[in-house]
Amino acid sequence: MIRSQSLRVLLALAIGLALGMTVETMGDARFAQLVPIADVVGTLWTNAIRMTVIPLVVALTIASVASGGATADLRRAMARAIAVFLVLLIGGGLLALVIGELAFANFTLPADVAARIRDTAAAAGSTPNLPTLGQRLVEMIPSNPVKAAADGALLPLVVFSLALGFALKRIAADRRAAVITLCRGISDALLVVVGWVVAAAPIGVFALAFALGARLGIASVGALARYIATLSVVLITFTLALYPVVVLFGRVPFRRFLAAAAPAQALAAGSRSSLSALPMMISAAREKLRLDATASGFVLPFAVSIFRVNVPMAWVVGVIFLGKLYGVEIGVVTLLTVIVTSTLLSFSVPGIPSGSLFILAPVLVDLGLPAEAVGILIAVDVVPDIFKTTANVTAHLTAAVLASGAPTLAAAHTADDGDVAPSA
Repeated sequence: MIRSQSLRVLLALAIGLALGMTVETMGDARFAQLVPIADVVGTLWTNAIRMTVIPLVVALTIASVASGGATADLRRAMARAIAVFLVLLIGGGLLALVIGELAFANFTLPADVAARIRDTAAAAGSTPNLPTLGQRLVEMIPSNPVKAAADGALLPLVVFSLALGFALKRIAADRRAAVITLCRGISDALLVVVGWVVAAAPIGVFALAFALGARLGIASVGALARYIATLSVVLITFTLALYPVVVLFGRVPFRRFLAAAAPAQALAAGSRSSLSALPMMISAAREKLRLDATASGFVLPFAVSIFRVNVPMAWVVGVIFLGKLYGVEIGVVTLLTVIVTSTLLSFSVPGIPSGSLFILAPVLVDLGLPAEAVGILIAVDVVPDIFKTTANVTAHLTAAVLASGAPTLAAAHTADDGDVAPSA
């Protein structure tokens, strides 16, 4: 049943994209009227997932911290998670450097095509008012947790939930137990709701993919096909490389991880939001991967809050492409600097579409490229963003596995790959 559900979701994604692009190519107004309907269906389904995110994260984080072992165990889990984040970020950047240099080695654009692309940058690169790094650091501690929840600000809520969870460990056991029981009841009930929404995943993903494909169109690739294809290949290659990492270092069988990750990956690709996929990731970590409470209740929300593995890959490929477009030589040493910079800044990327590209603008100026060139990357980010979000979700689950100290992992490895090992 697990495999068939995953297959249905992935097929819905592929068929929706194909039909949507076909509708755009045909140009038939009758079929075009289906796009707004698909938007409504897809949005309703995505909202059904999102409504569980905030209460689920808060309840799970409080319960896992308050009922967990010593505070030192959580510190170790956080340290392991951050170490995994850094290794994956730098690894992704190096992979992008190798593939990007090979892909653009002999790449040139005709002068007229390059000029047309540059002319569109200003319109596409309209930059929103982004908070400074100082503001983002201040906002990590919410002055009003209820407002943070209403705004969907996940990181401040994680900080608040951690503080409350640690505080509960310092009060009388009977009163602490009452709060833990409440939080576990809420999280268990919300996971049931997530199960209902997951059952409708093929319909929701199909609707999202159909609307996306109808807007993309086959002709949208155009002269930027090399950049789009290169970044997409880098992201897909990196995502696939995470599977042997999980098998070798996380001791999770390949087919188990494949079945656990597929529904969340499909939702992430269709909605282009790793936050929307968080409830599915938590459910997969608890029920399919059998990770411990620290991994599902702490590491995953923590990862979704700050870990965006796609940033170094997107920056490196984007810089290489823009260097070719504007005739600026970008050396390997410079690209290594870009990897380090993007790794550090990835933890403060705002949670908006193409957020990492907006903060790339000042880096481009330092490299001798015009800041408005970021508009070119933003204009064509729809296709790569599908693979960016998929890579993020897969990396989040990978980090949860590698940072987990769950004793059930070893038992899961020896069990038959098609079955879920019983919890310890």
